Parts: sequence; C-alpha cells; structure tokens
Amino acid sequence: MASKSNRLPINVEGPWYVDDSCIDCGLCSELSPQVFQRDADGGTSYVYRQPQTDEDLARSEEARDSCPVEAIGNDG
Repeated sequence: MASKSNRLPINVEGPWYVDDSCIDCGLCSELSPQVFQRDADGGTSYVYRQPQTDEDLARSEEARDSCPVEAIGNDG
C-alpha cells in the first residue's frame, strides 16, 4: 500500500500520487498515460496531472490496482 509520507516530490499536488517504492515498471503510464509519466532521470513514475474525467479516474484506478509494488496512492 502506498504511503503518503513517502510520496515522491515530483508528483503534482492532489490526492493521487506515487511513492518511493516505485520500481518504474512503466505499467501505470501505459494504462493511464493522461495521469502518469515516467521520470527517466529519477527512475520512477509519477503523477503529472490529476485525473480530470471519469475515464481518467477509471484508468488511474486500474493502474493503482495493477501496480506490482502498490506504489500508487489516492488520498481523495
């Protein structure tokens, strides 16, 4: 389960975030590219835009549920 206290600082502000347990497998950015991006320099993925539509939200939830290390959180 993602930890808000370990939230990566590169995430945009808002309820959705990626924490420091991310292994940058790229799955979240494949499933929800409108919300998640990869940070090649940092070796992680992150939330670059909070979900805006129902489709964004559904894809983000799929990404969170599919994350192999449970690094995606939603405190909303």
